[in-house]
Amino acid sequence: MKILIMGLPGSGKTWLGKRLSKHFGVPLWDADVIRKIYNDWDFSNEGRYRQANRMRKLAELDNISISCFICPLPSLMKVFSPDRIIWMNTLQKGRYEDTNNIFIEPTNYDICIKTWLNKKTLHDLITQLSNHCNELIE
Repeated sequence: MKILIMGLPGSGKTWLGKRLSKHFGVPLWDADVIRKIYNDWDFSNEGRYRQANRMRKLAELDNISISCFICPLPSLMKVFSPDRIIWMNTLQKGRYEDTNNIFIEPTNYDICIKTWLNKKTLHDLITQLSNHCNELIE
């Protein structure tokens, strides 16, 4: 099962991903870390598709994984093909204007987070995500 945490840069994807990964004991694939490993900072359409394919292949190495990935276009979402989507809708604009200009808000997601999380809201999210995961496993 591939869980995607998506949203604009600075929306809290990595912060949330680290906590969920630790709580559930599953791998975390962070797009910035993957770009650094591959030394691939190409944000052209070709570079974005290459990254989406790379993220999908890595996420599929395990039965369950969490990926933090901006995934700004529906076509990139299709390439990555997540089983569950958490949309970090905490920002109106990210720090990169080129990404802001192409980012299309998702219309199909499992969980939408509109405010920064604290301990209580993080606990509620973990419960909600656990329920989503149990539905897929059963």
